[in-house]
Amino acid sequence: MAYNALSAEPDRLVRGDDTGRVAAARAGARLVGVDLARGIAVLGMFAAHVGPDPVHGGVTGFVMEVAHGRSSALFAFLAGFSIVLLTGRRAPKTGRDGRQAVVRVLIRAGILLVLGTLLTALGTEVEVILAYYGLYFVLVLPLYRLRAVTLAVVAAVSALVLPQILFLLTGSNSDWTAAADRFDPLAWLSGRGEPIGSPGGIMGLLFTGSYPALAWLPFVLAGMAVARFDLSATVIRIRLLAVGVGLAVLGYGGSALAMHLVPGTTKWSGIMNAPWWSDVAEVPSGWRSQLVAVPHSETTLSILANAGVALTVLIGCLVACDRSLRFRRVTAPLIAVGSMSLTAYVFHVIAIAVLGFDTLPADSLPVLLGLSAIILMFAYCWTHFFRRGPLEWLLNRATAVAGRVR
Repeated sequence: MAYNALSAEPDRLVRGDDTGRVAAARAGARLVGVDLARGIAVLGMFAAHVGPDPVHGGVTGFVMEVAHGRSSALFAFLAGFSIVLLTGRRAPKTGRDGRQAVVRVLIRAGILLVLGTLLTALGTEVEVILAYYGLYFVLVLPLYRLRAVTLAVVAAVSALVLPQILFLLTGSNSDWTAAADRFDPLAWLSGRGEPIGSPGGIMGLLFTGSYPALAWLPFVLAGMAVARFDLSATVIRIRLLAVGVGLAVLGYGGSALAMHLVPGTTKWSGIMNAPWWSDVAEVPSGWRSQLVAVPHSETTLSILANAGVALTVLIGCLVACDRSLRFRRVTAPLIAVGSMSLTAYVFHVIAIAVLGFDTLPADSLPVLLGLSAIILMFAYCWTHFFRRGPLEWLLNRATAVAGRVR
């Protein structure tokens, strides 16, 4: 059974009959499916950073474009899943267990903030996401006791409202965030205005960075909601798959329709130049920019579309791992990467720093294949001898102090 640095160990099903053993096997398959989805997200970020540039087009360009933005959205979605695993999946932890779980999440958040700072200090062109994750964990923690449906409603409302607030706060090109930075200890400590992976310290993490919390929290909340459901039930899987496909169609299709009908929007030729899904496309200015579904555009339509993709990928991984032992064996290296996603992510940032890429994507298929092969082989071999990845083990040790909470 695989484990992840940002997730808790699964709730054990302890029964003495065959039904219990079958249920436990299904529970294990579900977590393996989550690790598979996380492994896909990690290698997707590898592709986005060092793989061929999508501007070249063709099949390779299309595949690379699929990885851009959608991989990080899937990663954020699964971060929400991990928070629920930490704090009690089907039933939120209460009492002393609940307090200990909260402390574990807060310690993880602090470590991710520090680690994000260190990785950013390497000076690569990677927009390090770990510090943002630390803030996400803190912001959503008060909601960990909410039921699945309530979390889903909160996620939906946040996807509709928060991007509009973000646009109003940042779309006017005002310098209010720069003024706020003067009183921001994180911006002050950085000494260069780019702490923890984003310009402007806390302001950057919340509003102006590459993964602003106001636009990315819906992914985390959606992941928390999904984790609350009984994912062993076929009917739940079918409904969630329908929701995932529906969100993707609504986001991308709604953007395509709006870009076609609204006067003054960008016209395009070819799928790679389509502003309803591709980073390569030209994005219109002003309020019309809110009609695109381009990854990292921080619009409601992009959040709906990418959340739909993330949910669809997760359900697909769960079903595939649950139904076929052969599939699980074939994808074992990728599952292993997902079980140590923090180690894999840090590895690829350090590798980019060592290789000295000045621009990203690095536009190198050999480098992408090489780095992917290294982490796949390392993770596969490591998990044969150790329960957790290297950084995952350190993170677990650092959070062990939470056991002293009474």
